[in-house]
Amino acid sequence: MKLIIISLILSLFQPVMSANLARELRMASEIVDAILDGDPEMLEVDGYEFLSIYTEAEEQAKGAVIIMHGRGFHPDWADAIQPLRVGLAESGWNTLSLQMPVLDKTAKYYDYEPVFPEAIPRIESAVRFLKEAGAKKIIIIAHSCGAHMAMEYVRQKGDDAFDAYVGIGMGATDYKQPMKQPFPLEKIAKPILDIYGSDDYPAVHRLAPKRLSQMKDAGNEKSKQVKIEDANHYFTDQGEPLLEVVSEWLDTL
Repeated sequence: MKLIIISLILSLFQPVMSANLARELRMASEIVDAILDGDPEMLEVDGYEFLSIYTEAEEQAKGAVIIMHGRGFHPDWADAIQPLRVGLAESGWNTLSLQMPVLDKTAKYYDYEPVFPEAIPRIESAVRFLKEAGAKKIIIIAHSCGAHMAMEYVRQKGDDAFDAYVGIGMGATDYKQPMKQPFPLEKIAKPILDIYGSDDYPAVHRLAPKRLSQMKDAGNEKSKQVKIEDANHYFTDQGEPLLEVVSEWLDTL
């Protein structure tokens, strides 16, 4: 009994992992002056401002897209994020690319897992911003760790706030750090596009049949799974094929 009490007391003093806001601010200061397309937009969560990049369509917008980057990156990341946020704007979508919570550079998947819920108010802030800007249709696009954060949002909030979901490189973790719970894809009634690369991480490939099965269980006939040939997890030098797949699918909605 004494050991149980001592364990409970010690657990109260365990450090709670939270986003490294100082690192976020450093990254923001490094990239904000280099943004060539779109405008920096500071969104707020509980008095804290975080960077996003808002890029408007050149003509009347088809809708708006929230873009969530992978682990440790930023909203203008060159490989997978910038091609989407700029290319989709050129294809008629307003895009809002968010700075997601980051930790130290050495942090692994299990370090990030407790931080996933911190993405929820950021997504809510993004949805509010887009609705105030007049968006009638909102799509969430999330890559890698951003997909884990998007799925945490779905677990806690459901799918009412968005009209479709695009997951890219879903299921990436670290060595001997498997996911502790499956993605809630079967609970998303909205259309889902699941994209991964032919050279993606083994976990992403291994979970692909499960993801497809969940999408079929959800029952939306517009949902689709696509493997992009010659693409790694980060879609290095494959931004154009990625953009083409996403843009063509969005036009079917």
